[in-house]
Amino acid sequence: MNRLIVINIVGLTEALIGEHTPAIAAFRQRGALARVAPAFPAVTCPAQSNYLTGTRPAQHGIVGNGWYHRELAEVQFWKQSNHQVGGAKIWDDLRARLPGFTCAQLFWWYNMYSRADFSLTPRPLYLADGRKVFDIHAWPFELRKEIKRDLGEFPFFGFWGPSAGVPSPLGGRAAASQWIADAAKWMEERERPTLNLVYLPHLDYNLQRHGPFVASSRPGRPAINPKIIPDLAAIDAIVGDLITYFEGRNCRVVLLSEYGITNVSQPVHLNRLFRQRRWLAIKDELGHDVLDAGASKVFAVADHQVAHVYVNDPALLGEARALLQSVAGVETVLGAAEKAALGIDHPRAGDLIAIADAQSWFTYYYWMADEFAPDFARTVDIHRKPGYDPVELFLDPKLTLPKLQIAWRLLKKRLGFRMLMDVIPLDATLVKGSHGRRPSDPLDWPVFLTNQPELLQVDRLESTDVYHALVRHVLREGG
Repeated sequence: MNRLIVINIVGLTEALIGEHTPAIAAFRQRGALARVAPAFPAVTCPAQSNYLTGTRPAQHGIVGNGWYHRELAEVQFWKQSNHQVGGAKIWDDLRARLPGFTCAQLFWWYNMYSRADFSLTPRPLYLADGRKVFDIHAWPFELRKEIKRDLGEFPFFGFWGPSAGVPSPLGGRAAASQWIADAAKWMEERERPTLNLVYLPHLDYNLQRHGPFVASSRPGRPAINPKIIPDLAAIDAIVGDLITYFEGRNCRVVLLSEYGITNVSQPVHLNRLFRQRRWLAIKDELGHDVLDAGASKVFAVADHQVAHVYVNDPALLGEARALLQSVAGVETVLGAAEKAALGIDHPRAGDLIAIADAQSWFTYYYWMADEFAPDFARTVDIHRKPGYDPVELFLDPKLTLPKLQIAWRLLKKRLGFRMLMDVIPLDATLVKGSHGRRPSDPLDWPVFLTNQPELLQVDRLESTDVYHALVRHVLREGG
């Protein structure tokens, strides 16, 4: 059998490959590239699930990075059990065909309790006294201790939040992605998996903070934003090193991405509109507004440029759709027929799905005045918020001496005192890049690059075709 490493470079598009990514550009030159028609929604969990199952959300059930669990009456994001993903996975198929096949899954999502042979994924420890200790989960369990002994602790603060992708004296600009890349080599040296799935998130951060492009003085496409050029260089160095290393060990190499990030300028607050209609149920908890999804008549679960809208009162379905269609920043509203056409007609999906226009994205915000925002709104809390919040990538610009304030909070935590890391702003206009809808220009689509061009032979793949292309790279002879 052929051994394959799949390097998932989050946010990479054809428009970003060039002078600032010499290693990736050279790999493309001697191989082949196909644009990937984005999954819908074009966000992490559906895209990865399409790639690993060869099916769409209607079959595998992953309709977003999170959704409203109707049986629990709760919104939950970023849950980690692979049992949520329906159907057989690529490792199941290949293991059935190839005796001795093994798979390593490094930081791809839905990593826990899958049938992959080896896995690593971020997983804090939640202690009984309320503390959260940053850590990783590994399978088999002993890998966790051994890889941390060899590579050190995973730099969790570089994986998400205001410090993600920010130069640090402790780990450089791309600390989290570098650690994962080192883990890929570590896994290769130890286990030599047939299929090694590696997730490098570094580009995701500043592409969302700053947007990928700026206006150009020349006609045609805009220019690459100078603010992201250091990030392109950083990820290119990591990827170039992995290409050299794994090709030197006679592995086939695929570079892949999940979505393309494009510039946005307008946040859209659907839940505030629903609240004005008295469709939201809001509880007063110690002076803070908290959304009660189960008691609400209509509410939105925002996920970048897509929002699942759940209508608990069926009599309001038509009125809710009409309201959404009238909102500035909403391009399309999907009902039952449109959901079926896009392969997202699954019970987990919203009764309606709103898609933003090219310049807009959806917030989860539901409070009408910042003084009543819930306490978690000003923190990095990906599980408690009833929607995705890219503002977690920023420090509140209103804070004076923010690093000193953070150090003081961390000291209080170390001394055993309770503290709230409330350093995140509530200004959604800070966000300049987003994804979720299909960009109009295919140069902004995700990509599939291979060093085995005879196994690709097309310049476009559907997101579900990625599965079959990866299987070919393991099963078939090439050049």
